[in-house]
Amino acid sequence: MSTQNKWSIEYAASAAKEIFALDGSIKKIIKKAIEDKLVTNPLKFGLPLRRNLLGLFKLRVGNYRIIYQVKKSEIVVLIIAVGHRKQVYEDSNSTSF
Repeated sequence: MSTQNKWSIEYAASAAKEIFALDGSIKKIIKKAIEDKLVTNPLKFGLPLRRNLLGLFKLRVGNYRIIYQVKKSEIVVLIIAVGHRKQVYEDSNSTSF
């Protein structure tokens, strides 16, 4: 797949709530990372997760992480969770997707 193709971004309801609850400056940085990296090439910029989160990817944004799923056949990135690195993995473990 060419890196010129744009990926569509979808948000799980819980991820949208998490982004909305963030401080304004962090929210801008998170949105910029999504627009600059995940829309262009989510497989290049993210790292695959393991164990209970196998099949998902993470994107590091400072002390925050964006947890997402790549749907290659649909050219869609589904944002599962957004949060501080100390909490986001535990929260993602309990989220059904």
